[in-house]
Amino acid sequence: MAREISSVGVIGLGTMGAGIAEVLARSGVSVVAVEIDDDGVHRGRGHLQHSTERAVFGGKLDAGGRSALLDRIRYTTSLAELSDVDLVIEAIPENLDAKSDVFAQLDKITGPDTIFVSNTSSLSITEIGVHTARPGKVVGMHFFNPAPILKLVEVVRTVVTEPGVITDVVAFAERLGKIPVVIGDRAGFIANALLFGYLNHAVRMYEQRYATREDLDAAMRFGCGYPMGPLALLDLIGLDTAYEILDTMYHQSRNRLHAPAPLLKQMITAGLLGRKTGRGFYTYDEPDSPTVTDAVSASTVDTVAPREVRKVGVVGTGTMATGIVEVFAKRGYEVILRARSAEKAAASVARVKKSLDKAVVKGKLSEEDAAAALGRISPAVEFDELADVDLVVEAVAEDLAVKQAVFAALDDVVKPGAVLATTTSSLPVIECAAASSRPSDVVGVHFFNPAPVMKLVEIVSTIATAPDVIATVDAVCAAVGKHPVHCGDRAGFIVNALLFPYLNDAVKMLEAHYAEADDIDTAMKVGCGLPMGPFELLDVVGLDVSLAIQRTLYNEFREEGFAPAPLLEHLVTAGRLGRKTGKGFKDYSAR
Repeated sequence: MAREISSVGVIGLGTMGAGIAEVLARSGVSVVAVEIDDDGVHRGRGHLQHSTERAVFGGKLDAGGRSALLDRIRYTTSLAELSDVDLVIEAIPENLDAKSDVFAQLDKITGPDTIFVSNTSSLSITEIGVHTARPGKVVGMHFFNPAPILKLVEVVRTVVTEPGVITDVVAFAERLGKIPVVIGDRAGFIANALLFGYLNHAVRMYEQRYATREDLDAAMRFGCGYPMGPLALLDLIGLDTAYEILDTMYHQSRNRLHAPAPLLKQMITAGLLGRKTGRGFYTYDEPDSPTVTDAVSASTVDTVAPREVRKVGVVGTGTMATGIVEVFAKRGYEVILRARSAEKAAASVARVKKSLDKAVVKGKLSEEDAAAALGRISPAVEFDELADVDLVVEAVAEDLAVKQAVFAALDDVVKPGAVLATTTSSLPVIECAAASSRPSDVVGVHFFNPAPVMKLVEIVSTIATAPDVIATVDAVCAAVGKHPVHCGDRAGFIVNALLFPYLNDAVKMLEAHYAEADDIDTAMKVGCGLPMGPFELLDVVGLDVSLAIQRTLYNEFREEGFAPAPLLEHLVTAGRLGRKTGKGFKDYSAR
């Protein structure tokens, strides 16, 4: 049976420490809050008062509850006042020497059964614990910011942590209304180990001027459903904090992908730490404010005039092709759907009709508008029937030879000045352009699946793409209600280049038996607010598709960290491809 924990000390009343104190007091726990001086106490008290005021304003706490919560917290500048607590949570800045010194002092002050907890997000619990005479009672309890809102707590055990201590801490976390996952002691734990490699990769993309900050952030919000883009999230976390976490991870893993991007160090040296200083990747109206003052609303190409687009051709009959046809037809464009046979063309039009009918049933489209959209679609079998279109979108299978054959055929029949687009998600756009005698007219226009729902479109320019072609597809995206982002022609573009290394890292984590797939999924969904955990997403995408994309990234960048995880390759070899085969990382056959 878990031990009853009724009084807790919290050392450090910054944003995280104050949030933890609020969580504890809200759950009826008596809190002794310790800061280094009176100014620290004043700041910490201010954090709590401001946070609980917002909770009352938001209807999550009443005035009486707020008063009772604040009354459960006693403030002090003396560690000696922690002598009678059942558990101590350290939440001071990420410095091993400072944390170790605090734990060494606590060892002399508290009773022998007091549990010592560190809220570190990256440092070794083992290294902290050895500075006490009770390393078996030292554990990590990594809350996520903001602590009163986010449910995840990573409970970090060392090789000497007593099993009973883990039982007590897990039960205590559940009592606080949190979702605990128990893991071993390694840099970054689950969430940060997966999150910060992705964030660092985004900084490198920005550093290399591959994409703008707005496009990087919009790509992950609209393409993956993430609550924040990577650069905005770094500003929220604090660039100095991010640097320390990455540096700690790199020194333990020696993985070059964890080595902090040089731009981070430069910005930190310049005092650009993110929201807390009022400026990081973005500029804010004041320190600690979420209001950005220098954001560009969207990527626009306004230096050249776009070409006129009235009629659109779509080559292909798969899910993506029919989705793109629907997108254009609903927005008033005349669309020619080219298929390899009349039967395939008819089947594709029927799928579009079915989708339009669903939209009518859900009240998202009127019957008249659905009928009008369907009337704008003309099925075709011969490439000649695309002769007078202004824009062609190729959406055939992800096979370079097949795509090149399509572009060669289009080159023979489509009128001069028409834009030739491919919706490839991973192949080089320039390879498609090379099959045409007009490479300046070729561009990547990567829609996301399902095309009628997903707002993002990646516009991919090659070294040969004409500026007015980029301007044209940019304008077309706006006309069909999509959010365009711009990038160069390299493997993965923005979204896949950021997403799939993160997914691959998750597979490596599972492969190392560090955590179970369900715990990793929980950590990323609950701790980071992602719509799906990495293994849920891999099973949806398809492990064979994921492996092919990861191989493409590795072959392009030759980064050792991008090499596909052996476990992913083994599952694909075994035919476990995810939901489509009934088994992937999880078993769907009995569901």
